[in-house]
Amino acid sequence: MSDVVIDTDVASVLQKERAPARVHRHLTGARVWLTFITVAELSKWAEVRSWGAPARRRLDAWIAHRPVIPHDPDVARNWGRLAGRAQRRGRPRPQNDTWVAACRIRHDLPLVTLNTKDYADFVEREGLVLLTEHN
Repeated sequence: MSDVVIDTDVASVLQKERAPARVHRHLTGARVWLTFITVAELSKWAEVRSWGAPARRRLDAWIAHRPVIPHDPDVARNWGRLAGRAQRRGRPRPQNDTWVAACRIRHDLPLVTLNTKDYADFVEREGLVLLTEHN
């Protein structure tokens, strides 16, 4: 069984049952990991959108069925390295995308995202592996 990390955008479309075929192709037969930041972003969305208790329970149950990459000192060091290098290049990246990339790199797992442009710099410069419609 292969392991993959999914970005928050993929988590969202999976829960809505609107994921494109290319996402399902990468997830079929794989152990699907979330990052701690994806759990945080999904929780924020539930709060901002005033989800009721039943919707929040469905989200919690969905999260509970997936392993979560936690924050740890190596993830934090990776984040600092990635953020610092991007800033030096004049291409600072959004903090949450950098956290997702740091988790992925720490555990050497490919990332499935629909927002490939958000991670292009990390792919080109840091060895981030994205699973896209082309692979």
